[in-house]
Amino acid sequence: MKKRITNADRAEVLVQAMPYIRRYYKKTVVIKYGGNAMINEDLKHQVMEDIALLSYIGIRVVLVHGGGPEISSLMNRLGKQAEFIDGLRVTDKETVDIAQMVLAGKINKSLVNLLDHYGGSAIGLSGIDGNMIQAEFKDERLGYVGNITMVNARPIIDILEKDYIPVIATLGCDEEGNTYNINGDTAAAYIAGALQAERLLMMTDVPGILRDKDDLSTLIPKISVEEAKQLREDGIIAGGMIPKVECCIEAIRSGVKNVVIMDGRIPHSILMELLTDEGAGTMVTGEIDNE
Repeated sequence: MKKRITNADRAEVLVQAMPYIRRYYKKTVVIKYGGNAMINEDLKHQVMEDIALLSYIGIRVVLVHGGGPEISSLMNRLGKQAEFIDGLRVTDKETVDIAQMVLAGKINKSLVNLLDHYGGSAIGLSGIDGNMIQAEFKDERLGYVGNITMVNARPIIDILEKDYIPVIATLGCDEEGNTYNINGDTAAAYIAGALQAERLLMMTDVPGILRDKDDLSTLIPKISVEEAKQLREDGIIAGGMIPKVECCIEAIRSGVKNVVIMDGRIPHSILMELLTDEGAGTMVTGEIDNE
């Protein structure tokens, strides 16, 4: 039988959350949104509801989103085969046009609409708007995949100061008018750094960093940057986790206080991370060397 939640229980939850609300009040939190939490409709609604709640209690949330699976889906429908090199999508001119349609169009506006539905006030942007994400060609083999050269945070700050939630699609541009597809984790790290965010939450399809990838009980709740480097040398941080941890280090190097790699498949994982003692995932924090 499902336990009945009393009004006293609800009041206790609010009291327990008060120190965390105070900690993050008027602070900036950047959320990188993607993976299964974006594909699963129930989870998508829950994530948007949680973000709207955070905005209500005075936390300045910036939502950065990708949309790789939807780009691939549209490419397939158009008869275009997706190709990847080292995990990055090969992006010719036609593909970058498709990415722009999917990211800055369908996905971005659907997220804005959902946030508005749950009482949030959101404005959709892409990295092209206001020359926000400036980029250059990353590798000629990849085509229009961008390497970020600078983030202009002014458009984001202007929106935050008017109490809106910026929803940012990960596209970039250069002075020649080229549009680039930007890796979502990388874009979130650079944006968080430019904003000097209190925290960056990277929603993924894994629980966090595991000492044994096959044993969920080996989740590492907190590590310093130096410990993360050692775990990579030891082969514990490997495969697809390597670029995510590199993004964590980049964010911290740029002034973000800490970064959390968290499991976006868990309902209300954002609220668990920000408003409870338990947290959700692996926090990467600490100073880095000057190498």
